[in-house]
Amino acid sequence: METKVATHLFSALGHPGRLLVFRLLMRHAPHGVRPTEIAGSLGLRANTLSHHLSDLEQAGLVRSERQGRSIRYAARIDTAAGLLGYLFADCGRGRPDLSPMLSLPPDHVMAQKTWNVLFICSGNSARSIFAEALLRDLGDGRFTAHSAGTRPGTAPNPLALEVLARNGHEVAGLRSKHLSDFQTADAPQMDFVFTVCDTAAAQECSPWPGQPISGHWGLPDPVKATGTDAEKGLVFAQTYAALRRRIAAFAALPFGQLDRLALQHQVDRIGRDHA
Repeated sequence: METKVATHLFSALGHPGRLLVFRLLMRHAPHGVRPTEIAGSLGLRANTLSHHLSDLEQAGLVRSERQGRSIRYAARIDTAAGLLGYLFADCGRGRPDLSPMLSLPPDHVMAQKTWNVLFICSGNSARSIFAEALLRDLGDGRFTAHSAGTRPGTAPNPLALEVLARNGHEVAGLRSKHLSDFQTADAPQMDFVFTVCDTAAAQECSPWPGQPISGHWGLPDPVKATGTDAEKGLVFAQTYAALRRRIAAFAALPFGQLDRLALQHQVDRIGRDHA
């Protein structure tokens, strides 16, 4: 990357508001986010957000695409990677004391082990509970599945437990946990961290130790469904089915044949193709 280009990118990210927008989009990457969702998550006025998105898009850090009647904005991963490469390889000349912060662990580190996987949503009452139970039962003993929420004082939704029981999952040990339970010094180190709702993806969260592979598999919250009990139950069943498709595809990945970059691409593909 040329210095002139890097300077332009640093300038675009040099405003606190633009940096917050870009960070939020990176947390949803590779998926796009609607402006109304960005504004709601960050508490920005529509006209202010519009200026930030325009500046970021002009700099090449963000791209926009129309989906039906709405426009979604997504972070440009290639541009972000180029900027990190400029800092490390060009400015830092690849100094080994910088590489632990920027380089990935060795290839094939995912082979031959039991992997810790954490699913996060806002309430830990339905979507992440579904995901925990699904990976536990579809993972053939190769995963230790966990789930947590960003909102305290919640409990598994009765309709979620009903759907799980109806599909043959053991529900007796399922409970809601707060995200802080997995951020203590003695908490298990995660190999994968997935957010399954947009609210959780936008939450402030410290970097996870060990550089786990992350994915955003956002789904609407079935708890917010309205209508008759049968109509609500159908929404819960549809959410369960969507997560089952994704987790079955994830559990079937040939982990021993994929390096971390290839595995990250597969995680992103599952979120995109198995909605």
